Parts: sequence; C-alpha cells; structure tokens
Amino acid sequence: MKKTRVINSDISRVISTMGHFDTLGIGDAGMPVPAGTEKIDLALEAGIPSFMQVLENVLSELQVQKVYLAEEMKVQNPEQLAAVKKVVGDTPIEFIPHEDMKKDLNDTKAFIRTGEETPYSNILLESGVVF
Repeated sequence: MKKTRVINSDISRVISTMGHFDTLGIGDAGMPVPAGTEKIDLALEAGIPSFMQVLENVLSELQVQKVYLAEEMKVQNPEQLAAVKKVVGDTPIEFIPHEDMKKDLNDTKAFIRTGEETPYSNILLESGVVF
C-alpha cells in the first residue's frame, strides 16, 4: 500500500503521468467537464469532500509551478480564494475568465470533481519539475 497521502488510485495514476506544463483540474460539483477529459468523480454529497481537502491532498504529491483561478473568484468567493492562496504559498497565480477555464479543461490530463458547492471553486494546476 502507498505511504504517501494520495491513495486514490486514479488521482495517483494521473499525477504519475504528468510532465512539465501539463495541467490537472480540481473543482466544484457543478463544473462542466468536456466529454474528452477524464473525470475523477469524488463527490459523495454536498460539501464532501471539500475543494480544499482535495487540493491539499493533490498538492502533497504534485509539483506545481503555477495555478490558474477564475477571475470571478475574487468577488464571488473571496474566502475560498484566501484559503487557496494560503496553501499554494509562493506559487504564482494567474486569474483567467471562468469561461476560459472551462475551455481549458479540454487540454487537462484530468478533472477531479469534489462535493464543493461554493461558486468558482475551481483550479488548474500546472505541473512543474522537481529538478
């Protein structure tokens, strides 16, 4: 059995296949996922698991060089934005329109759906390198 925090086999598999500049999405229960994008559905019920629980778990294993958040999060969900900023630390954040984020899901390795039901709780993680 794995010793690291990420024990979900699908999430672990996707992380292990990521290369430099690949992206992985994590988001709320309502984010539309394109048909060609792998969806790892963790949602059990409203709020379970939370967006932040999943983000913190993934960040424990994935080397991230940049994150993308919806511009709308600044006004519509400032509490979640503050929580994201706290866990990503010095990692650069780029804000993009939510509509662009939905389009960008076409090019992600996968999208992890959480039970989160707060607005604009979505993120794209851009993979970095460990060397």
